[in-house]
Amino acid sequence: MNGITYKSAGVDIQMADEFLDKAKEYISRTFTPGVLAGIGHFGAFFQLDLSDISEAVLVASTDGVGTKLKVAQMADNHSTIGQDLLNHCVNDILCTGAKPLFFMDYLAMGKLTKETALQIIRGICAAAKENNTAVIGGETAEMPGIYQPSEYDLAGTIIGIVDKPQIIDGSRISAGDVIIGLPSTGLHTNGYSLARKICFDHMKFKIDDHIIELDRTIGEELLKIHRSYLKPISELRRFIDIKGLAHITGGGVIGNISRIIPKGLRAKIDWESWEMPMIFRLLKKWGNVSDNEMRRTFNLGIGFAVITSKSETESALEMLSEAGERPFIIGIMQ
Repeated sequence: MNGITYKSAGVDIQMADEFLDKAKEYISRTFTPGVLAGIGHFGAFFQLDLSDISEAVLVASTDGVGTKLKVAQMADNHSTIGQDLLNHCVNDILCTGAKPLFFMDYLAMGKLTKETALQIIRGICAAAKENNTAVIGGETAEMPGIYQPSEYDLAGTIIGIVDKPQIIDGSRISAGDVIIGLPSTGLHTNGYSLARKICFDHMKFKIDDHIIELDRTIGEELLKIHRSYLKPISELRRFIDIKGLAHITGGGVIGNISRIIPKGLRAKIDWESWEMPMIFRLLKKWGNVSDNEMRRTFNLGIGFAVITSKSETESALEMLSEAGERPFIIGIMQ
């Protein structure tokens, strides 16, 4: 009688080693000059370049992509979920004025499938290159009994840096300041529990059902990549005094802008100042969702907000337009 092995218990170390060998090819392409060691050490090394920073402050954020993972698993398409994760984390620290330095991921799977894991890693690395961010390590765990064989969870931690005098914290926001919105690519990574309930439980759609109004399948729409705002905001900061930045995630436009404004102020949003993308209009109709519920659950087409003084608004709009954005004035501070 053969003895029980780790593999028979559900963990395949050889498969994990094969995955890591292949993943190293993609990860190493993200390395920036600060990376001191390759993948495989017990800790990752990153040397800071402080030559142009007077008072260096590190900024950290950890996040996941919520139940958008379920949509990727339903579609058996894992090529973009890693981009969602890294871009989300970049946007979060961008709200402080920080630029990203390096990123580490955590991938837990019920059963390690090399191709699925590589799709995820390739997506992470593609976004890392786009954001000039190094992937310097992470963890891939095979966890039978915790997840079903086809299930996985994904999270990441990003570290960025900002010069202390350049920190953007919203403290200088005052009444009369203007709120500029930048468009999202869709749901990004928030509201998926409600969206899935509407689409797959209530409407009974299959993941590959074609939706005429969207001109794509429901799966393709829901898997649109959560975009990064690093490039346009970094360019804008060179010329415009930005008083506040908000990443529009769970909680919606008002919920996230409220996180950065001083006590006694409120954001007055003009909900008619931009056209709500079709997917949100359909979710509202299909689920008979109230305006209030839509506004506190989804980004409704605004993925990032910039707050600046009224005197600089026109210049900001012009620069953002030149950078390829479609900016909207979506409200003012009162």
